[in-house]
Parts: sequence; structure tokens; C-alpha cells
Amino acid sequence: MKRLAWLAAVTLLAQSKLAPVDQTGFTKLIASHKGKVVLIDFWATWCKPCRAQTPVLAQLEQKLRSRGFELVTISTDEPDKVDAALKVLADDHVTGAAYIKKAADDDKFYDSIDPNWGGAVPAMFLYDRSGKKVRSFIGETPVKDIQAAIEKIL
Repeated sequence: MKRLAWLAAVTLLAQSKLAPVDQTGFTKLIASHKGKVVLIDFWATWCKPCRAQTPVLAQLEQKLRSRGFELVTISTDEPDKVDAALKVLADDHVTGAAYIKKAADDDKFYDSIDPNWGGAVPAMFLYDRSGKKVRSFIGETPVKDIQAAIEKIL
């Protein structure tokens, strides 16, 4: 298990950048995970609640992966913070897909995901196996509540 986490961290650090995702890319991202229960986690390196929950979400993914759960992280940091974001993900043993938000129009991007969002972090969006959004978690949310929502649809 530790070797797998180490390998994932090394692989993540070897990336020179996180893959950018915009509104169109986000739609494709959700479609590419059909058949899985997916939690999309929007976070930032400067966000203390995000930083506190990232390693816990990574552990949750490890625990539930065999049941069809995947964690996808999307950094909302500025492009010059990619290295810092990669380091956080590696340090926290995040092994899932990782992206950085790169939208031409942030407001349209946020509204396309959830009209009530507005871009605040942390923000997480839970999608069922068909790719339908079933729950939004905007702001600090106890991980036990997130886990309960995930397990309900697994």
C-alpha cells in the first residue's frame, strides 16, 4: 500500500503541470467516468479547509475504490502555482486524476457545474454511475457527511 502511494506521488511530481480543464473539458471529464461514483473536489493550495480534507479524501478513495468510487481533484490555483499544487497532491497521497481549472469565463464555468456555487472552495460535487450530479458540497463539510452520501449511491 505504501509503495503504491509512493509510486503515485512520484508519478504526480514527475508531471510538469496539471491538465487544464475548462467548461467543455469538465463535461467530457464527467462522461469519461461513467460507471463509477465520482467526487469532483475543487480546492486550492491557499485554502486551509481544502488542505485539511485532501488527505482524508485520498484515504476515502483508497477505502472505497474497489466498490467503484473515484476522486478527481481540480485545483483552482493560478497557473504559477502548479508546482505547489502538485506537491500538495503528492504529499497527501492523492492517486486519482488531477487537473487545474482554466476557464475563459469563470462565472459561466461555475454556473455550468452548479448555479449556486459561485466558485468558493472547498467545493465538491458528487456524480452517480450514470454521470448525473446527485449532491453538491459547497464550503466546509464534514467528511463523514461526504462519505455517507458516497456510500448511499455506491
